[in-house]
Amino acid sequence: MDERQNKLLKAIVESYIKTVKPIGSKSLCKKFNCSSATIRNEMSVLEEFGFIEKNHISSGRIPSEAGYKYYVEHLMKPKELTGEDVLKLQTIFKNKELELSDTINKTVEIISELTNYTSIILGKSSNENTLKQVSIIPISENKIVALVCTDKGIVENKQFLLENEAEIIEIVKTSEIINKMLVGTPINEVGKRLEFEIKPIISRQIKQYEAVYNIFADAFSDFLNKSHNVYFGGKTKIFDEPEYNDAFAIKQLASKFEDKDFIKKIEEDDNDGNIKIYIGEENEFDPNVTIIKSKYRLNGEEGTIAIVGPKRMEYDRVVGLLSYLQKTLNEIEEDHHG
Repeated sequence: MDERQNKLLKAIVESYIKTVKPIGSKSLCKKFNCSSATIRNEMSVLEEFGFIEKNHISSGRIPSEAGYKYYVEHLMKPKELTGEDVLKLQTIFKNKELELSDTINKTVEIISELTNYTSIILGKSSNENTLKQVSIIPISENKIVALVCTDKGIVENKQFLLENEAEIIEIVKTSEIINKMLVGTPINEVGKRLEFEIKPIISRQIKQYEAVYNIFADAFSDFLNKSHNVYFGGKTKIFDEPEYNDAFAIKQLASKFEDKDFIKKIEEDDNDGNIKIYIGEENEFDPNVTIIKSKYRLNGEEGTIAIVGPKRMEYDRVVGLLSYLQKTLNEIEEDHHG
C-alpha cells in the first residue's frame, strides 16, 4: 500500500470508530483535498485488498476485520494518556489502604469507565492457597467425588468413575497419606510433591497405584485450572455500544460472560509481556468483539487483564491505557522486591 492508501485507510478506520457511520467518498475529498474520482479509485483498491467493505444499509464503506488488523499492525500509535486519566489511575496506586489485588480490580473498573468497554481480570490465586484437606466421598459402587479444600476456603470437587470397588479402599488410603504429608503445601506445588513423594510410597503399598495416582493428579490439576478469580469491571458497559442494539446479540454475549469455561478462553498464555490484540475471529471468545489483553505479575500473583469491546474499539486509547498500567505494575513489583 502506498502512503495515500495508508492514510486513507487510517482515516476510514478512525472515523468509523468515532461515528459508527459508514464513510462515503465525499467526506474524504475534503479531508484529502482531491477529486471524488481519485478517492473512489483508492477506495476500490482498499476494497480489493479486503480492508474495507460495503455497508449493507448505505453506499458507504466500513473497515473489515482485515482492515482493523492492518490498522493495528501498521497505522496505529498508542494514545498518550491525558493528565486526567493519569490522575484517576494514580489515586488508586497511591492508596496504601488497598490490598494489591484490590488495586488491580479498582484499576480495571476505572479503565472500564474511561473506555466504556468491559474489562476482565483472570487472576490465579493458586500461589496464595495451601492445601488444607483432600476428602474422598463414595457416591455409589463405582463413583466417587474428590474434594480439595484450601486454607483460604476454596473448595473444588471432581467426580470419578472407577473400574472396580477395590479401588475405593485404595483411594481412601491414598487420601490419608496425602493429608498426612502434604497439608500446608502451596496448591501449585502439590502436583510435583504428589509425583515425587506420594507416588513412590503408594507404588509399594497399592496394587493399582497408577490409576489411583492419576485420580489425585487429575483432581489437583483440575483445581489449579478452576481456582481462578474472575473479576469484571463494567460488565454491562459493552452493551451500551450501538453493535448491541438487538436483544439476541446481548443475550449471546451475556451468556458467555456468565460461563466460567468460556471466560477462561480469554486468558493469555503468552507471557512475553506484550499487549496482544485479538480481533473478531482471532479470539476464541466471540467473533463480534475485539479483546485486548496483557499479562500482569503482582506480589507473586499473576493473571490476565483483558478489555472486551466492539471491533471498532478505540485501539489506540486502550493500548495506551494498558501500556501505562503495565508500566506502573512493573514499577510496583520492582519496588516490592527491590
